[in-house]
Amino acid sequence: MYTSFFGLQEKPFAITPDPRYLYLSERHAEALAHLLYGINEAGGFIQLTGEVGTGKTTVIRSLLEQLPGHAEVALILNPRITPAEFLLTICEELHLQVPAESRNSTKALMDLLGHYLLEAHARGRRVVLIVDEAQNLSFETLEQVRLLTNLETATTKLLQIILIGQEELRTLLEQPDLRQLAQRITGRYHLSPLSRDESAGYVKHRMRVAGATAEAFTPGALREIHRLSNGIPRVINVVSDRALLGAFTREEHRVGAAFIRQAASEVYGRPIPAPWLRWTTAGVVAAALALVAFGAWSLLGRDEARTAAAKAPMVTDASNAAPRPRPRRQRLPRPSRPRPLLISCWRRTRTTRPRKQRSHGSSCAGTSPTRQTAVAAVNKPPHKVSSACSRKARGRSCAR
Repeated sequence: MYTSFFGLQEKPFAITPDPRYLYLSERHAEALAHLLYGINEAGGFIQLTGEVGTGKTTVIRSLLEQLPGHAEVALILNPRITPAEFLLTICEELHLQVPAESRNSTKALMDLLGHYLLEAHARGRRVVLIVDEAQNLSFETLEQVRLLTNLETATTKLLQIILIGQEELRTLLEQPDLRQLAQRITGRYHLSPLSRDESAGYVKHRMRVAGATAEAFTPGALREIHRLSNGIPRVINVVSDRALLGAFTREEHRVGAAFIRQAASEVYGRPIPAPWLRWTTAGVVAAALALVAFGAWSLLGRDEARTAAAKAPMVTDASNAAPRPRPRRQRLPRPSRPRPLLISCWRRTRTTRPRKQRSHGSSCAGTSPTRQTAVAAVNKPPHKVSSACSRKARGRSCAR
């Protein structure tokens, strides 16, 4: 629908495992290299695990296109079968003629398969068994798979087995009852989700394979794709396809972050807020919690104060209440001031002799007026000069 609008030749984000759209990230390239090495060189079991939608089946499809010419492959996609049906499926994948009376016999199928493997080894052929969704194999079927590795010569294994499954496969093979099978696994590899840069490269790669000549996704949209898909390629395909459809309905040639969030909300069935809104909400909630805690602490302090006041003894009669001692005011000692010599002489003269007997020419303690004036000027403080002079003017001092 939107292919011609964006200049595409086909839909770039189909969920089918098309090997043309395989994006060889660092992890996917290593996984493919491990599988090719196991087919050409190793023997026994090879284990490939990964999260749901990380591209395990796409890697297998790409492996089938890169198989060497001397290899024959039996691919089992539905492992929820009995051991006899499992052996029958292998024979059918290798195009073996199975008699009708031997279709339900495990021994007859094992003999037929062993005879064919010896012939293939004599012709220089290599037979590979690939089991997808291997985490769904029953214990009896896994034991039959282990018995297939007993088909060997003195120098080489006649059958190469590749087990592909989710993380539950690793847990299944760690059981003590399957330790014999686990010991025969010669290679293990786990596919992890894509990083942010790999997610952006994955989207651009699929758009180029589909025939795009311009960038349809903005950098913000690519960041949102990785954030909302957690780097899972299958989720990236679904969200990106819905985003392209949403941009087509609004006649927008550039897919922004808003289209990605709207597409993700349709895929997940719940609203997807913007990332900045989450941090804003977290800040508001933290501030509200701080206010609530402060209010609770204030109320608790008031309740404790009221409880302490209620527990304190109450005085009903004012007469029985002991009066509070008033704090006694402490008086500071006044600093002693030196008494002026002229005033002292004048006071002693006034108290010892009558006023009428004092003369203008009398002196204090037999001192001359000139000496009395000099002594008064030396002993008298500067701030007392004015008062002493006023008293001398009023009362006929010794200096006069």
